[in-house]
Amino acid sequence: MVAFAGSKYAARSSPVFVGNSSYAITSFTLVLEFHKGTLQDLHWKTGSCSSCSGKSSFVCLREQGCAIKAPNCKGQGGSVDCSIGIQLAFSGTDKHDAVLNSWYEVSKLQQYSLYGLYSDLKNTLTGQYDNIF
Repeated sequence: MVAFAGSKYAARSSPVFVGNSSYAITSFTLVLEFHKGTLQDLHWKTGSCSSCSGKSSFVCLREQGCAIKAPNCKGQGGSVDCSIGIQLAFSGTDKHDAVLNSWYEVSKLQQYSLYGLYSDLKNTLTGQYDNIF
C-alpha cells in the first residue's frame, strides 16, 4: 500500500500482493490520478500474463501478472534477481487542465525493457566460459 498526504488532500492505494514463500511479483505500475493538478487517487495497474508464457521460472498469478517461483530467486539459491521494480504513470489533468495520460503507454514499457537484452547478453557471454572450464 502506498499513501500520500498533502495539506488538504490525502490519497492511498489499495493493498497489492508482492509475494509469499511460493511466489514473488517483481514488476509493478503505480498510477497517480490527478484532477486539475491535485492528486486524487493511487491505483496499482495489473499486468498481463503474456510476458511469462513459456518461461519455466514464471507463472501467471491470479490473472494479474507474472510471478517468479520463489525457489528461482537469488535469495533462495536460484538465479533470478527478484528485486522489486515500480513504474510510475499518470492520469487525469494538470493544473492547466492539460491531459496526463502516460498510463495508456504502460503496456508498451515492457517491450523497451533492457532486462531481457542484458539477461540474454550475460547468458551468452558467461555460457561461453562454462564450456571451457
